[in-house]
Amino acid sequence: MTRTAIHARRARVGVTLIEVMVALSIFSIIGTMVYSAFSTTARHKQRVEADLDRHQVVAAALERMARELSMAYVSAQRNATTSLVTMETAFHGRDHGERDRIDFTSFSHQRLFRDAHESDQNEISYFITRHPEDQQRTVLARREQNRPDDDAERGGNIEILLEDVTAFDVEYLEPGTYRWVREWDARSAGDHLNVLPEQVKIVIEVPHPGNPRQTIRLGTRATLPIRYGLNHAMYQ
Repeated sequence: MTRTAIHARRARVGVTLIEVMVALSIFSIIGTMVYSAFSTTARHKQRVEADLDRHQVVAAALERMARELSMAYVSAQRNATTSLVTMETAFHGRDHGERDRIDFTSFSHQRLFRDAHESDQNEISYFITRHPEDQQRTVLARREQNRPDDDAERGGNIEILLEDVTAFDVEYLEPGTYRWVREWDARSAGDHLNVLPEQVKIVIEVPHPGNPRQTIRLGTRATLPIRYGLNHAMYQ
């Protein structure tokens, strides 16, 4: 067998070191590209899931506020004897720039225990305050007292309704004039005495889940069916 034939046979049965190095380099490049693609996809997936979770939490908070506001009421009945007044109703919305507050009485309470001395009436407040565990963060708090008393704006239990809220704006639609106003007090003398707004508009501002330097604003509206103070003497 000639020397040329021997070299040709060896070339057919094996590969050179250079060929092995080139193949490994190609495999490394392909593996890096595949890993980078999977890593980018996983990061996008996590970001989208975080955005959806945050939007769901904010939407749930807005839905709860709208539901409870839709059952708000005030009573126009008055007891001539001041010492016998044990319950005071209210619908009081204050304008504090981007940190509004609203206190109202509502029919939205749900009894959780049998034979509890409670009804469907309660006192509710929404306002922005500092996080109890981190003073650098602000939260949207909810106050509820399951039995209304002579002060409709104090007492009860306070809980965090929504964390990391930077703004809470509330506006009220006047019946008849259909003007949006920034404040409302159903107890003060004037056009709003014993009258509730036709609608309440709520806007919440929270940090963007994907970019904390940016914010997003989400809102809703609540329609109030009971627009005038309850007074059973008027219907007798």
